[in-house]
Amino acid sequence: MTVLVNLIVTLGMLYVVPAGLRLIDPLRFGRTARLWPLFAAPGAVCLWLPRGAPATALAVLYATATLALAVRAVAPAARALVPSVRALVPSARALVPPVRALVPPARAVVPPVRNPTRAGTPGRALGPAEVAVLTALVAPSVAGTALVAERAGYRLFGFGLDILALTVPHFHFAGFAAALVAGLVCRASSAGALARWAAYSVPAGTALVLLGYFIDDWAELVGAVTLTGGMWAVALLTWRDVRPGAAVRDRLTGTLLAVSAAVLVATMLLALWWALGEATGIPHPTLTWMAATHGLGNALGFGLCSLLAWRRLAARPPRPPAGAAPPRPAALPDRTEIPA
Repeated sequence: MTVLVNLIVTLGMLYVVPAGLRLIDPLRFGRTARLWPLFAAPGAVCLWLPRGAPATALAVLYATATLALAVRAVAPAARALVPSVRALVPSARALVPPVRALVPPARAVVPPVRNPTRAGTPGRALGPAEVAVLTALVAPSVAGTALVAERAGYRLFGFGLDILALTVPHFHFAGFAAALVAGLVCRASSAGALARWAAYSVPAGTALVLLGYFIDDWAELVGAVTLTGGMWAVALLTWRDVRPGAAVRDRLTGTLLAVSAAVLVATMLLALWWALGEATGIPHPTLTWMAATHGLGNALGFGLCSLLAWRRLAARPPRPPAGAAPPRPAALPDRTEIPA
């Protein structure tokens, strides 16, 4: 199992994250994406070393990059959520009217009504696609932290080293790739409530699964159900709304999207089976078997195929069929970004 997990994590570090950053915003994160392999390479190398100081030092380099990415993502989002001070605290000049307003001239029986405050514009709340993208940008920091602890042989929060090792791929693919794709699908789909549900439930399910680590197996099952519902919604929207427009562009892109949608049906059913077995004690797959099926399927069938398809969508203009009016493609928008 260790070799397979290491290969999956290496794929996530070296390709999935930088490719996803270019999809989020090639202007804002383009330089980060180009430099990412410099930090990801030490993280990938440390996977193949024995636990100890050298492996831990290399893991710290990668974790530092993931934490910096999280801070860079959260800072502008926090500024967008917090209203300006002027909107919360009116100026003293507005609170204290001038003396002549308090003592109107004799000819004015009723002084004119003045607004004592100056309304400010509160910060705009994040939409569902932006929440999903923000989750994607923060998720690698969870993976990086778990990697440092696992390489140091430290049972972080009391978790076993095998759980910490599996947390690393989980937050590269379920945390980063799945949340990012949910945000892209939400922006490209016209399905309304279902698209918003997908963009909210994938980050929520990922967070609930993480929270379940600290509570119990039943809480983790709730997270698995939420995440599965969100991923199945992403699969449905990809198949129904995004894939037809992609097929107009080229057959390979449509095939990649079709594979990514179909794979989710089986892999997330396996996730539900495992979580239910952990909570109830019914027979369920082992961690090794889950890594070889659920993990590999999500990494290659969903994560890799989705990012390859969305990069092709972002790079190519629509190509209408011969003799037909150009349809409105269900394509990637110009940028999916966190408000600055």
